[in-house]
Amino acid sequence: MVDMIHSYGGQKKMKVTNEQQKNINSPGWEGLDATPNPHQKIEPTDLDKLYQRVFSSQDGKKLLIHLKDTYLDTPTWTPGYDNSFGYYRDGQNTIIREIITRIRRANYDRK
Repeated sequence: MVDMIHSYGGQKKMKVTNEQQKNINSPGWEGLDATPNPHQKIEPTDLDKLYQRVFSSQDGKKLLIHLKDTYLDTPTWTPGYDNSFGYYRDGQNTIIREIITRIRRANYDRK
């Protein structure tokens, strides 16, 4: 068993054993103090696998390239336009980023 010492903004240090180590999914306030493990693999959901199957086909790859070119590779806002146009465009980009994230998760890709 290895003991770890944590310091929170100059407050008193506390010793925590591996068995007591909290994670980000711990209930209550304990989860707020947790440090996420960047090397932890997240199990893909059935929906993630569906995205991966759809967009790994030849037509799906073409569609994803089109979506990236149309939405991600264009500016979200241009000087002279109303600010709300930038918010709208960023919402469009979020959909494409979500698709890419789900495909990566289904492939266990942490990039």
